[in-house]
Amino acid sequence: MATSRIQLALNVSDLEAAVRFYEQLFGVAAAKRRPGYVNFAVDDPPLKLVLFEAPEATSPLNHLGVELASTDDVAGAAERLARVGLSHRVSEQERCCHAVQDKVWVDAPDVPLGAWELYTVLADDPDQAVACDHTVCCTGGASTSDGASVGGPEPARGDAEREEAGPCCS
Repeated sequence: MATSRIQLALNVSDLEAAVRFYEQLFGVAAAKRRPGYVNFAVDDPPLKLVLFEAPEATSPLNHLGVELASTDDVAGAAERLARVGLSHRVSEQERCCHAVQDKVWVDAPDVPLGAWELYTVLADDPDQAVACDHTVCCTGGASTSDGASVGGPEPARGDAEREEAGPCCS
């Protein structure tokens, strides 16, 4: 991947129906399939579409992100966020959504999980043993730019389940 692309993670009630629809809409096959999880890497428009089978989800929107080309890009994003004073958390080599990723979460008002995820995929993780609830995402540990250990994105108010969920996104 040479450039970054927006990530849109959706909760869907019927994963196979959603896959058929998005394959037709974007004219590309799914890039990755795992139980309860599918993602698409769309070149035009540059989009990483992630589908979580979550028929009980209260919102169709799971989370928002930006897929970056490299770990250096993630580090550069974290440095830029620190320079402009935006609250953020860094997570390195996180196992999440059947992949190993470096990422930074930047706090943002009025979005799912209260943050945007900026990440790069380091490796596939087809045997990910961590069971997760795909209605919540990536609440594993992370660190601030000064290295202090913190939790993942802050849970939405009134959504205590997010605090107990394991990592499961992107």
